[in-house]
Amino acid sequence: MKQLTDKDIANMAGVDFVPDAAGAADVRRELHLSRRIPQITPAAEHIVLDFHQHTEEEAWDMIMAAAQSGARSATVITGASGILKIKFQNWVADSLISRYIVQCVPLNNGSFSVKFKKQN
Repeated sequence: MKQLTDKDIANMAGVDFVPDAAGAADVRRELHLSRRIPQITPAAEHIVLDFHQHTEEEAWDMIMAAAQSGARSATVITGASGILKIKFQNWVADSLISRYIVQCVPLNNGSFSVKFKKQN
């Protein structure tokens, strides 16, 4: 994922932009740049998906993209508590994603090791 520079922010704002540490941080926070969904490349054999700071919809998009990318496995970090841990377990058991998954085992109280079916 590309890290935005102050020049990138100035171009998006369309005005003269004089960066300062607080201003740049405010812009990044306003654009929710810490919550962008990572791009998954088909060449990845193993990927890590961290659901922290993501919505349920974003988490679903992340796991579906991973399953359809051709990756063989993933570590999914849901966090020890919260709705995404429960939702993820439900998705694996009974949803569209379940057809892509061969195995899903807990690594600890907040993360899972997932093996995907080989894509044709």
